[in-house]
Amino acid sequence: MKILTINWQDISNPQAGGAEIHLEEIMKRIAKRGNHVTLFCSSYPGAKRIERRDGLKIIRKGSRYNFNLVAFSVFPSLLRQEKPDLVIEDINKIPFYLPLLHNLPTLIIIPHLFADSVFQEINYIMGLYIFLSEKPIRRIYRNKDFLVISESTKIDLVKRNIPAENVQVIKCGIEHSLYKPNQEVPRDKNPLALYVGRIKKYKSIDLLIDAFSLVSKKIPEAYLAIVGDGDYASQLKQRVRGLKLDKKVVFTGYVSLEEKLRWLRRAWVSVYPSLKEGWGLTNIEANACGTPVLASDVPGLKDSVKAGESGFLFPYGDSKKLSELMLDLFTKRKLREKLSEGGLRWAKNFSWDKAALETMILIENIIGKRWS
Repeated sequence: MKILTINWQDISNPQAGGAEIHLEEIMKRIAKRGNHVTLFCSSYPGAKRIERRDGLKIIRKGSRYNFNLVAFSVFPSLLRQEKPDLVIEDINKIPFYLPLLHNLPTLIIIPHLFADSVFQEINYIMGLYIFLSEKPIRRIYRNKDFLVISESTKIDLVKRNIPAENVQVIKCGIEHSLYKPNQEVPRDKNPLALYVGRIKKYKSIDLLIDAFSLVSKKIPEAYLAIVGDGDYASQLKQRVRGLKLDKKVVFTGYVSLEEKLRWLRRAWVSVYPSLKEGWGLTNIEANACGTPVLASDVPGLKDSVKAGESGFLFPYGDSKKLSELMLDLFTKRKLREKLSEGGLRWAKNFSWDKAALETMILIENIIGKRWS
């Protein structure tokens, strides 16, 4: 099959995140099965216009600020060039509205929709632009097939009048050969709380810092590592200075995969305090390394935590409750061990091979419907 995939960014983009990982981990496995997969995405400084990687042909054009407009304008010529059997449109920012330009078999991938949560991240004007851009989804995409990564996102789409039978949930995976315990990297000798991911305002890392400040008063030797980079880092560092936690909070910036794995294995607990997510890939990665997780009880994240087995959920924004849960994990060894073992069991349910196979079957069914 020839598959044309459109996404805002590819995994090599410095701004890439979980949505890019999800798409490419699946598509490179589909390409490995002998299918021709082209990924059309935005460019970035230093990027090649055309590149081949992991079996994918990657075509870059425009920037992350105008790619929706570029994609819509060049899509007809791209169709003539690639002659795909199926089009995959990954909506993880602003929709491209490509069904207005073609009637080929189509799969729409949606990690999650922002809705009014977008106003927590950017200024009102840009937030309103994204908010209003999501409104036509139910009209333009209503009869298309959807792939979502959590039951929460499926519920969101059904509320927007997308037929439930058109929405299939296929959970994210992990690479188990990488994400696993390693006896050569033991737990840190001091209680270590960890955040791994992009540093964005809506990720609500400020709530984690506030919760940790309460923990630090009772366990002075504890510390917090914030692993990742993003445009909200300077504000968080200022908050840390204001709370006089400079010596207890580490900002690593962007790290390699090897270093990320070291942090996941050393941590006593991994925390994901975000306002809303499509899933919660970091929770599964941490669990696979034997690390318990704490996450906001919000759409997406609550799907990636098996509460009481792989970790615990806390009410979004409740820094006091989060601090209490961290204290429990720092002071109760048996609880940590129970959640560590439970997390390892939970993580075994998720693999990219499984996700790719389920996606492949879905794609074949979509193409098959055209000829039935």
